[in-house]
Order: sequence, then structure tokens, then C-alpha cells
Amino acid sequence: MNNSIEIKNLNKFYGKKQALYDVSLSIHGGMFGLLGRNGAGKTTLMKTLATLLQKKDGEITVCGVPIEKAKEIRKIIGYLPQEFSMYPSMKVGEAMEYLAILSGLSGSERKERINALFKKVNLTERRDKKVKALSGGMKRRLGIAQALLNNPKVLIVDEPTAGLDPEERVRFRNLLSELAEDKIVILSTHIVGDIEATCEDIAIINEGNKVHIRFIADTLMQGAKACEPNMEDAYMLYLHTSGVGEILDEIGGEW
Repeated sequence: MNNSIEIKNLNKFYGKKQALYDVSLSIHGGMFGLLGRNGAGKTTLMKTLATLLQKKDGEITVCGVPIEKAKEIRKIIGYLPQEFSMYPSMKVGEAMEYLAILSGLSGSERKERINALFKKVNLTERRDKKVKALSGGMKRRLGIAQALLNNPKVLIVDEPTAGLDPEERVRFRNLLSELAEDKIVILSTHIVGDIEATCEDIAIINEGNKVHIRFIADTLMQGAKACEPNMEDAYMLYLHTSGVGEILDEIGGEW
């Protein structure tokens, strides 16, 4: 089975407004980061890959399957949307049981799969609590568990750490890195630290695909234009040259 996502010349419109402009990407196994500010087009791209939105034109294949074959795509994709909600008055275990039934899992499969997922996301002791009683981080972990019910080859998570405290962000990023060992995990975020801590391959999206990148170099690269450095540039250079970033990563810190 092809273990990659190929996107070629993808365009998407909302009425007359173009949300994605000629996007081309090749995404392989492991963690892939999609970085961009709010409104840049990240969620539109994620929903298109999850077959929740139709493209205007271009080509997409997911593990060798054309995006037009939505039923086949949904069998191999797990999706955690930015705004995740799940039956607030139900107990955590009941909600997962219900979703597992909708996913077509048999009784024995449901029990085994749910128990394994609760252990993986550290929610075993919360299964008898109501969903509405969970913290923001626990709800995100529950969202990951439901996205993994069908044991997907591709996991898409959209802004999963927004609003979480630093400790929960680190815990969540570690979970995603673990899952990426045998899957394609696409992390969409506007938080640079999440990408920096987890992803080897990244893409930057802005206004659908119009990108401006600032970088520090001793010589001017071909096609680049010199600009005045700002305080953030100085800070990032200091972290890089002093090794602070590497030290904090080793101890699980935030930077």
C-alpha cells in the first residue's frame, strides 16, 4: 500500500473567494507539520483531505486512493477537528462505545479497541466521568481516541494544542509523535513550538499558498530579499546559537 499523500495544483473556492491557491505537497510517513496563522487556509486543506470539503480542481491521492473515492478514504483516515465536541452528558466510555458501533466494530472488537485506546491516551480512569467534566486537554485526548477507532493509516489533527496549558501541550505532542511511528500524522497549527518540537517535514501556508519566510543566513540566497532584523529574529538566533532550544527539548520544556 502506498504510504504517502500527494497533492497537485489544488484549488478551493468559497463563492468568489479563493481559499486554496495551487497547493502542491508530498506527505510521507511520520509527523508532517502544516504551519500558518489563523485564516491562512489550514482548516480548509485539512477538511479537503478528510473528504469533508470538495476541491475545485487539482489532484489528491491518499495512500494511493483518489480523493474522489470518499468512502475508501474515510476508512483509512482519522480526523480531529479544531472545534471538537462529543455528547457532553454521556460518560466517556459510553460515548466511545456509541462511536465504535457507528464505525461498524463488533462487540469483541469494540471492547478490545476502546480499552487499548483509553490506555494509549491515558483516559482509562476517566471512562466513567461525563464528557463535559473533562478538562480541555482530556477532551483533546478523547478526540484522538475517537479518531483512532478505525486504526487509520492517516491521522489529521487541526490546531490540537490551542488553549492548552504548557504541560498538557507537551503531553499531547509526545502522544502525536508516538502515533506517527506507524502512520502519517498531519499536525495543523499556528504555534511554531508545536511544529519545532515534533515535525521533521513542514509546509507553511499563508492566504491559501502565498508564503513569506524570514530566515537568518550569512549570505543572501538566490531569490531572497534582505530585510531589517527584528527582536523575534534576534531571540531565535540566540536560542539557536546558545543551544537553549535543544536543552529545553531534552527536559520536555516549553520555548
